Amino acid sequence: MRVFVVETDGAGGMIHYAYQLCGALAEAGAEVTLVTSRHYELGRLPHTFAVEPRLRLWPNIEAAPHPAGRLRTTLRHLGHRVRRGWRAVRFALEWQRLTRYLLRQRPDVVQFAIIRFPFQEVFLRRLRRAGLYLAQVCHEYEFREARHPLIRNLTARWARRVYPSFAAVFLHSEADRQRFLGLYPVASERTHLIPHGNEFLFPRLVDPGGDLRARYGLPSSLPVALFFGGLRPSKGIPDLLEAFALVRAEVDAHLVVAGYPTYDLEGAALEAKARHLGIADRVTVDARYLALEEVGPLLRTATVAVLPYRSATASGALQVAYAFGRPVVATTVGGLSEAVDDGITGLLVPPADPPALARALIKLLADPDEAKRMGAAARAAAEAQYSWDPIAATILGVYRRERSR
Repeated sequence: MRVFVVETDGAGGMIHYAYQLCGALAEAGAEVTLVTSRHYELGRLPHTFAVEPRLRLWPNIEAAPHPAGRLRTTLRHLGHRVRRGWRAVRFALEWQRLTRYLLRQRPDVVQFAIIRFPFQEVFLRRLRRAGLYLAQVCHEYEFREARHPLIRNLTARWARRVYPSFAAVFLHSEADRQRFLGLYPVASERTHLIPHGNEFLFPRLVDPGGDLRARYGLPSSLPVALFFGGLRPSKGIPDLLEAFALVRAEVDAHLVVAGYPTYDLEGAALEAKARHLGIADRVTVDARYLALEEVGPLLRTATVAVLPYRSATASGALQVAYAFGRPVVATTVGGLSEAVDDGITGLLVPPADPPALARALIKLLADPDEAKRMGAAARAAAEAQYSWDPIAATILGVYRRERSR
């Protein structure tokens, strides 16, 4: 079976997921081609599948400038709108090229990921009418970062026309499956559950060893809470800072926030909030995209990983933490409450509740033995419950059944 996996991001969590899934699909017997951006960051890693880095898109990981002053801020907002409009045009042109390419290749299955723009429905419809079998691994189905309610609502209405194009949609939790079915006119029998696969890609990388305590200036004995990933409003990082102000009153610990800044949230704003809360001496903000080899040292720095999300579906960061044997404190949003075995692999708290988040962090930061116990359970879960092999078997099983009808 020839399976083409389309992932427009060339760097970051989405391409890490696609790389590992493609490897598992290939190991399961599929002939796999990953179609991605020319900015593909994993080209130096071993591959058991073909890669076509043919999409001429912008780098999906890039620093967002945050100029000071009202005029500069206004110009920045205007520039962002112009840039997004131009990128939509560029994206459409690339999807036109992609559509022609897929029609020439005619694989048995074309598997997509996140829908970036609603107009993609035009190209999906063309592919479907040409007889191609289309599927999606649905990482995200809501436009949670949209800044204006009107834009969010209009985009959601357009999206209702997109998802019926897929013969199969794979979601990462039952909670997300039920919400997805409530939002979009897709027959339930077209939806299928797969867990978010583990992230053993990172422990297998050659890295300098050790941790990042020297870089961050942390004492070797100080427990560390770690947030890592994209800095976005939906991630609840301000809630984490408020919670950590409560933690500091009980435990001498340090908080590291590491990840790339976005248009909506920058490192300087988080540092300013830490100063306002009086915890700047115990908070390190490393606002940049970390190289692949830095992820291991970063996780080894941590006592506990924390996901204070206000809104989410699944989390690659959670699986990275599990892969390094770190317990996770997470909020009960989306599929996180299914991925964290409360009291076993980590602790669950309500979203937007800094006191509850603080209590959970204190429990693990003040008890390193408990943190290690949960971390070992997290690692075991990553190996047993989140292996890519059964995920690939489930996906290919769906494709074989559906295509044989």
